[in-house]
Amino acid sequence: MRDPSRRTYGPAVARISSQLGQPMMPHQRYIVDTSLEVDPATHALVYRDVTVLLPRQSGKTTVTLPVKVHRALAFPGEVRRHAPYQHGRQRILYAAQRRQDAREKWVDDQLPILEASPFRTRYRKRLANGSEALIWKSGAYDGIVSNTETAGHGKTLDLAFEDEFFAAVDARLEQAFSPAMITRWSPQHWRVSTEGTEASLYLADKVAKGRELVESGEQTTSAYFEWSALEGPHNDPATWLACMPALCPQLTGECVCGVDDTGRRWWRHTVRMAAVRAELGKMGPEEFGRAYLNRRKGSTLPPDPNMPTPEQWADRLDDRAAPGEPLAFSIDMPPSRAATAIVAVWLCEIERCPSRREVDGVAQAAPHRHGKVIEYRPGTDWVAARAGELAERWDPVAWVIDGASPAMSLVPDLAEVGISKSTNTNEPERGDLLTLNAGEAAAAAGAVVDGIRHDTVRHEGQAALTDAFNNARTRPLGDRFAFARRLATVDISPWVAFAGALLGLELRKHLAEPDDFDPSAFYV
Repeated sequence: MRDPSRRTYGPAVARISSQLGQPMMPHQRYIVDTSLEVDPATHALVYRDVTVLLPRQSGKTTVTLPVKVHRALAFPGEVRRHAPYQHGRQRILYAAQRRQDAREKWVDDQLPILEASPFRTRYRKRLANGSEALIWKSGAYDGIVSNTETAGHGKTLDLAFEDEFFAAVDARLEQAFSPAMITRWSPQHWRVSTEGTEASLYLADKVAKGRELVESGEQTTSAYFEWSALEGPHNDPATWLACMPALCPQLTGECVCGVDDTGRRWWRHTVRMAAVRAELGKMGPEEFGRAYLNRRKGSTLPPDPNMPTPEQWADRLDDRAAPGEPLAFSIDMPPSRAATAIVAVWLCEIERCPSRREVDGVAQAAPHRHGKVIEYRPGTDWVAARAGELAERWDPVAWVIDGASPAMSLVPDLAEVGISKSTNTNEPERGDLLTLNAGEAAAAAGAVVDGIRHDTVRHEGQAALTDAFNNARTRPLGDRFAFARRLATVDISPWVAFAGALLGLELRKHLAEPDDFDPSAFYV
């Protein structure tokens, strides 16, 4: 996320983009403002690695070209100011699927924009095949390179772009570029692309790592940007608007989204609804999804060895278990905040469980934990009121929210209905809110996985929970794992809430007072 406390070169790049005749749309401004943040201590760029995943026709050139121009014009002076020990010109390289693709993009798309701009006198161009480059009067070199293992070898490198890197077969460019940047002040390696196919393993690795980085909130030297719609009907304009930042929401007429109150135009959307509908008519769902919704073509998530098997999940079905005491609730939602899940988990004593397992004719000695999705509805505005009703009716031992979940925004609203964190962490009271830290989230994930595997946790086979289980994947968290909301192709919040409620039950079950529990009300 953008850190407003840091200075950024973003506004300067945006001015260059306007001078190139391509005023930046808001998402483009966000990309450059964030990726070009400056470390106040070193005056160097915060991010050495920038990955941008955008649908087709979302203005990738309008981002890459002004970043290159700014590097060529401004950074020679910045180096003299902040890194006078560094020698050599600023060197910029651009790569695409093949060298010929890079040349065509450079000559046919980028160079005409520069030639029609005020910058046309600031460089000389060299177009001889095999040695194409712009030599800027500042001394900067801007050229193209092939997608090979030797690309960029032998010379230092300050700024590199991999365009449409979904076609990259491996990390050969990264392995070539990174050593060339290691001694340079404020280098950056940009990757810009639309989603790929099942063969796009290099891109898939970068997307997975980027999503994990965003999920964790960890501060690193990598910046990751993604606009995609992994959920929702592919033919629904609401789905398009959720992931196509260049799409104007107006159905007819000229786009006025970038016009201020005085009538001055600052920017405009470049894609219209009618054009997207035309593309929808030409393309199949999978091709359309990849091009415009950033859905990977032909890909399915591989089995996760950390997850129970579908067979184990199916064997834990128990739709006749009556609620027991104690009981805990958990709340979760996806990053899109499109829906919210409330899940309950309770102890199911042997005598209360009609489907209890028997070994040699004898019922198992230990009770199991039973989970049920209580509510799973679109939006968030209903959650606090419903939670208040459930709290009054059931008197749970705990309410649980993962501290890294988007559902943390509901904490103030929950406090309004009497559900809040204990002021005494050593002696929590029944019904207090428990917000899980990273270690506790990992413990919750491990507990629900072990419970399903070892038949100590069961469920009612509800579609929302089963669908979430089938699509849930894990992400590393030290030597442990947590659930990765952004890696799933559907909303897994019911599954995450299931895990949270299970841990909340285990941590707070000692607070139960078994005298005032009426299980019959659950099925009214």
